[in-house]
Parts: sequence; C-alpha cells; structure tokens
Amino acid sequence: MSTNNSRPSKAERNASAREKAAQMQALQAKAQKRKSLFVKLGVLAAVVLVVVLVVVLIVQNNNAKVPDAGTAPNGGNAAGGILLTSPTTVADTSGVKINNAELKAPEAAPATPEPRDLVVGAKGEPINVTLFVDANCVHCAEFESTYGAQMKQWLADGEITLEYRNVGFLDGNSPTNFSSRGASALACVADQSPAAYLDFASALWGHYDQGEMKNAELTEMAIASGASDSVESCIEKGTYRPFVETATTLAGFDGVKGTPSIFIQGKGMDLANQDFVEAVEAAIEANA
Repeated sequence: MSTNNSRPSKAERNASAREKAAQMQALQAKAQKRKSLFVKLGVLAAVVLVVVLVVVLIVQNNNAKVPDAGTAPNGGNAAGGILLTSPTTVADTSGVKINNAELKAPEAAPATPEPRDLVVGAKGEPINVTLFVDANCVHCAEFESTYGAQMKQWLADGEITLEYRNVGFLDGNSPTNFSSRGASALACVADQSPAAYLDFASALWGHYDQGEMKNAELTEMAIASGASDSVESCIEKGTYRPFVETATTLAGFDGVKGTPSIFIQGKGMDLANQDFVEAVEAAIEANA
C-alpha cells in the first residue's frame, strides 16, 4: 500500500522561510518609511506653525495702531524733545498735548535740516545741545558711549541743557518697532524718574550689540538704572508712542535724515568733520 507524503522537503521549507522573512522585512521597511514620513510631516507642520505664529505676531505688532493724540512726558515739548536741565532734572513742561493727526507736511523738506523749536541759551546762561537719536542706531550707541559721561558732566556744571529727540527712524528695519518702543521707554523714565534718565539712556545704547529687547527687558533695565517700579505699566502700554511719532514725523518734515544729528545753540554740526567736545566748549565760551 502506497502513501501520499505531502510533507515539504527541507530545501522547500528553507525557501519558504526565506520568502516569509523577505516579505516581513519588506513590510517592516514600508512601515518604517511611513513612520519616518509621518515624523517628517509632523516636524514640518510644527515648523510651519511656528513660522506662521511669528509672522502673525510681527504683523500684529507692526500694524498696531498708535493713537494720534496723547501727552508729552514731563520735560517733553511739542516737537517731541525731552529737555534735561541737570543730570537729575527735566524742564517743567507738564500738560503739553500732541495730536499727530493735525501735523501737516511741508511742500518740500528743507535742503539742510531746520528743526523747529530748538532751544538757544541766552547770553550768560547754559547753552543748549540737542540730539536726534534712535534707540536702534549703532552710531548713536557709539556717540553715547563716547560722549555720554562728558555731557553728564557739562549738565552737572550748569554749562549746558541737553535735549533728546528720540526718533523711530529705524522701525522699518525692526520686526518689533524697537526704535519707537525704546524711545517710549525713555520718555516713561523722563516722566516718572527723571534722575534715572541719563543712566537708562547709557544702558540702553550700551546694550546695542546684544540686540533688541522686549518691553519687560526695557522695564528691568530702567529699574536697574534707578527708575521707580511705576515705569513698568508705562513701558508695557507704550504710553508715549504718540509722542515718539511726533518727534519722528516732525524730524522728517524738518529735513533731519539720519541719526545722530547734533545741534548746538540751534546750529547743526557735522560730526564727520567737527570735534563734538571742541564745538560744545567753544559755544560755552562764546556764551559766557
């Protein structure tokens, strides 16, 4: 009696095992590929989301509407300047109102800068030095580093008054409008803690190489420079952004094209060809 033995041979069993192993490896490779693809898509989606959020925040920040009307800080004038009368005091100018909707552009800006409302010290009185500066300007940082201590000494000696017109010329190069935010922070300190203004200004420009700061960082720096805690709300709200816009707009109207721009007793000086200290000392002597 014969039997039908259907049991695979060893060679057939080995071939079948190899085939199943190959099929399993192929399935595992496909699964791994799908997993890798999903991970990559997930990472890409996360990156896109972050980029979108950053863009939205930048657009919202840049498009945030600055009110047309506001007040100047104590020491501030209608041209957007902050006048220091000593290292710790500002001029008493409380109550100055500004409204940028009412500013009218001239038919043409002057060929050479003619800033309005420049202070000129009377004979025998301190001379005036007016600075057009931008918080995000490298040359302003260099100027402050070079001459800040000397200007503070002149103020202490009663030889000058010093007006800062902090403008936002470089907002267009900043995703956070740092020029205007820095200028507004300076105005907050002038209004609420004038004795800390010069130290804050020195710290602000001294930070230039480290990049732009958030409002919280500006607040921290202001307080570390001697300002009261009350500046926090002012800086965070951008209370003096309308005032900064006044300074920026009028500077443009009056032909001021760059920063720093320096005026001594109402007359512009060329930093490239004149020595600042010599020019101020000559004006002090001439006005004595």
